[in-house]
Amino acid sequence: MSWDELDAIGQPSDVREADQKREDTDRLVARVFSTEEGIKLLGWLKDVYVNVPIAVPGTDPSHAFYAEGCRNVVRDIEARIKRARNL
Repeated sequence: MSWDELDAIGQPSDVREADQKREDTDRLVARVFSTEEGIKLLGWLKDVYVNVPIAVPGTDPSHAFYAEGCRNVVRDIEARIKRARNL
């Protein structure tokens, strides 16, 4: 597979198309997490992945990288909800 083929996969051909995809995804995430169940799920995700220590003495240092990656997923969800509310 060439770089050109890789670049063509899933890449919007226009900035407006990319912006529209991002806005659509933001709205979808906001709709899902605005339901009663979605609010509970986001709270659980925060309790399990955000509101915990990143590194605990005695654990493998790579655990901190994993934990930070999990936090970034939850933060991305929260950022998408915030952006969708401002659209």
